[in-house]
Parts: sequence; C-alpha cells; structure tokens
Amino acid sequence: MCGIIGYTGSENAREVLLDALELLEYRGYDSAGVAVKEAGSGKTVVRRCAGRVRDLRKLCETETHFSGCGIGHTRWATHGGVSDVNAHPHQAGSVTLVHNGIIENYRELIADYGLEGKLRSETDSEVVAALLDYFYEGNPQEAVQKTVGRLKGTFALVVMFEDRRDAIYAVRNVSPVVATLCEQGAMLASDLTALCRFTNRYFVLPEYQVLELRKDGVTLWDPDGKVMEPEYQTVDWELNSSGKNGYPFYMEKEIMEQPGAVTRTIEGRIRGGMPDFSADGVPDTLFTDCERICVIACGTAMHAGLVAQALVKSVLHMHIEVEMASEFMYSDPVIDEKTLVIAVSQSGETIDTLEAVKYARLRGAKCLSVINVRGSSIARESDYVIYTSAGPEIAVASTKAYTTQLAVFYLIVARMAHSRGIFTEEETQCFIRELQRTPETIRDVLARRREVHVLAKKVLAAKDLFMIGRGLDHSILLEGSLKLKEVSYIHSEAYASGELKHGPIALITQDTPVVASVTQDKLMSKELSNIREVASRGADVAVFVKDSLAKELEDYELFRLPDMRDEFMVMPASVALQLLAYYVSSDKGFDVDKPRNLAKVVTVE
Repeated sequence: MCGIIGYTGSENAREVLLDALELLEYRGYDSAGVAVKEAGSGKTVVRRCAGRVRDLRKLCETETHFSGCGIGHTRWATHGGVSDVNAHPHQAGSVTLVHNGIIENYRELIADYGLEGKLRSETDSEVVAALLDYFYEGNPQEAVQKTVGRLKGTFALVVMFEDRRDAIYAVRNVSPVVATLCEQGAMLASDLTALCRFTNRYFVLPEYQVLELRKDGVTLWDPDGKVMEPEYQTVDWELNSSGKNGYPFYMEKEIMEQPGAVTRTIEGRIRGGMPDFSADGVPDTLFTDCERICVIACGTAMHAGLVAQALVKSVLHMHIEVEMASEFMYSDPVIDEKTLVIAVSQSGETIDTLEAVKYARLRGAKCLSVINVRGSSIARESDYVIYTSAGPEIAVASTKAYTTQLAVFYLIVARMAHSRGIFTEEETQCFIRELQRTPETIRDVLARRREVHVLAKKVLAAKDLFMIGRGLDHSILLEGSLKLKEVSYIHSEAYASGELKHGPIALITQDTPVVASVTQDKLMSKELSNIREVASRGADVAVFVKDSLAKELEDYELFRLPDMRDEFMVMPASVALQLLAYYVSSDKGFDVDKPRNLAKVVTVE
C-alpha cells in the first residue's frame, strides 16, 4: 500500500521525488520521506516525518544542495506506529532503503544475525536494511540476492548504497515496481502515475530479478546472475492525465471523466454493432465451454461483480457466484475446469485477488481478468485480460474504474449471450446500442450535478443513513453506500427493501435519512410501498429515480435519472450516487481524496 519512487538523472532529484510522492500519496499518507545524494560530497541526506507529503516538503524547504539521485516513500503503517522514526527511508551502515510489503520472519532475522542493537524503529523494513548492510561487501547485486533469499513475505525493496553515487537498486516479490529510462534519466515507482510526467514507456520489474538504475541506463539480473532485457510496454494515458486539471479534488475530476472513460473502454470492442474481444485475444470458447462463473474481487470491484451477477442470471440463466477475494481460498470454493473465473481489480495488484487467481488456476479454472493497469501482477497471472481504459485513478474512492468495469461486464454478457445462442444478432446489436448510450446519460447526470449537491446538504448532519432498493437497485446502493462511508464517515447501510420488515426498519427514526433508488419498472409499485413505510416513520427520504417513473414520487425529494432500459440504469444511477458522496464529504471539509484509514491499493493481506 505504500508509495515508492526512485530517480537518478539530470534533474534535481529532491524536487522530482517530492512531486512524485504527491501523486503517490493515495497509496499511503501517514508519513513520508526522501533520501538524496548530494552532488558534491556524495553524502546521503535523509529527511522524513510523520504526516503528509506537504509536511515533508516544508521540512525540505531549506535544502539547497543539488542532487541527481534519490529515493522516496509515502508510508501506510502496517508494522509499527505512525512516527518520525518509523517513517522511511531507513538507514543501516552503508544502506539506505525504502520498503513496501510485510516481512513475516523479521523476528527470526533479528535473532539469527544479531541485529537487535542496530535497530531504532519498530518496523520490519529497518530489519531488512540492517540485514542488507550485513551482507554488503561491495557487490550490490550479490548482497540484494542474499538478502531476499532469507526473507519471507511480500516486498518491494529500493536501495541506495553509500559507495554507489548515482545508482539505485530494486527487487520485489508480489509488491509492484515499474521502471523506465527516459530523456531526464532513469526512474522507478510503485505506480505508473509517478512516471507519466516523463514518459509513457515502462517495464515491470519481474519478481526476484535485481534492477540497477543509472542515469544513462538500466541493468536487470535474474536470480542466477544472468543479465536480462527489460520488456517495455506503452501506457495509453496522456502524460498529464494524472493531474487535477483545475478541480479541487481528484475524485471530482475522475467522476467527470467517466463519459470518456466508458467510451474508450467500449469503442474498440464493438465491430459492426457486435461485441468483439478479438483484439484482446479472448476466444468465444472461453464463454461457451464454461458451465458456471465465479467473480472474485474486493470492495468496489466486487460491487461491479454483483451487477454482473444480476445480468448473468437474467440474460444467460447461468449459475454465478460473486466471492470476496479475501475469503475465497478459505471458504472451500467449488472451482473446476468448467468454471470461468473473472477477477476484477483496478490496479491489478490487489493481493487478495491475486492469491485467489493463483488458487483458482491451480484448481483447473480458466481466469479472465478485468484490469486497468497493463502488465500488473493479476494480469500476468491470468489466462486472459480485458483492460479497461479508465486512465490513472488517484482518489482512494474508486469511481471511473467502477463504471468502466461495469462497461466490460455488459460487453461480456452480450458476447456470451450471442455465442451461446441466447441472443440473436439483432438482439445483441440492440443491447450494444443501449450500452453505447451510457456515456450520454452519464453526461446528463454530470450536467445536473448541482441538483445532487442540493440533496447532499440534507444528509450532512446525519450520523446514520440507510439506502433501500430492490433488484439491481440494491446492487447500485451497495456501492453508493460504500462511497458515502469511505469519504464522509457517515455510517451508511444499503438494504434490499423487502428486508426492511425483517429488522432494519427498527432503526428508522426522524433523525435517520433514507436514500432510495427506483430504476426498475417491474419493481416500481413495491419500491413505492417501501418508501412510504420509512417516510411514515419520520424518515427524510431522497430518491434517485428513473425519469419515466418519477410521477408517483413527486412528494419526495427527487433526482431524475435519464431513461434507459432497466438493466442499464446502473450506470447513470451509480454516477449520481458518487456525486452524493463527493458533495457530502467536500461540504464537511474533509480531504475527499485521502479518507482516513484507507489506501488506494491493498498489497498486503
């Protein structure tokens, strides 16, 4: 979950590192630090502190020495409390190190190598620095490989040695590292967003290979010491697309980018009005040879899977399960060679999902992943990959990643329905035409976002809030409720409306706002009845309603959603609920992009 950056080149390393850390802060923001080598003396200078990158930048304001080489880190505490001494980088002898991951056997290492008296922090990371210094005898590659051979756990290690003035070394297991060589020098990071200012070319550091960055080149060694060639990839994000572009928060910017993101995701996968995955290398046999589907994901990605579950049941009439990736391996899942596993992750690095994919493939299942980041760990572990085109998503609360995941699921369902003989070509084209309308309906919602802002003001003072809906509306509200919890800290729960009388209605009082979603024609009458139930008990009700159904709900506070076929109403409704969460958080004065206790990418179990 931590953010890592390394740079060696012609620019001032300290400024490059601080700018990159601001982009990476969503990965961890309880402390931050940089270590740079001063150009004249070659001395390594470390500055670190508990707090945000802005606090680190203030700490560095008086630094005037130019440096062309350095490493930086934004920490999310998993081992040891939040303090200056626990912040990275850590130093031990000739070694300066930053670390992402968890070392499971750090206590044994302390005992085996007599490191106890050399440690000042509470972190497992400093243990690695001390162990690396123990092994270092002038050959960085050899010392790194000896060290990682004794580590148990997940890690991305980025290291500077005191006697290697302009070089940075890295190695990883599971935790991601990407790197590049560009006009300004050589860089590595835990996330592509930190590299986008300089280049759109990068390579993923393979596990257990040792990387050396120099300002004029890179070298890779495999575990046997053989020199390897990096495999460069190209990202299709614009180099400036990771900035805020004038918006106060990334979350608002990313909400506003959704029409374009959805369009980019679907347009290259529609030919002659039909869904087409040939450019992705995904064969129809993947969809026709399976007997059941299992979606594995976490958080927002899992909620996208719940929408897919409803579509698969109603359109394909197939058995489908949606599994929390964190529980998957421990719940004795029924997985075999007839199961199509679909893994969903924005980053492609979510550790629970990655381990679930590995487990499913060992059981014989084929795995198709829906990912936003090319070359990510889950992508490399999967049989097939469909990449979304959300671009960089910086805000911790996911928005455009979710809607592009939904768009891919609609394409998959349409392709499966046609290839399995459930849809005729005409029915498939009709389905796809409605999908192609979704960017337009999202734009309609965004154009009227001030109306959502008005609704948001009604719930600012709430301590508890409930969301109710039936069918697909319930799936929508699970994600809407999560968004509100994440960024506003209001206790919010989404319930299937029919379950109200089985307990939850006891919690409804005059001080409890209720948000309802009404987008399904066939469920309109029942949903209206449930809304009246909570209103009669004093609840202040706000309704997100399909425009053609709004007439019977005019007694309530409404946001009218543009009309689509029922199964596609998820798209405009989800965007409206994202706006609700955003405005509640921003009006409360919170840091919308960095909600407390949360990090963007979960890379430790």
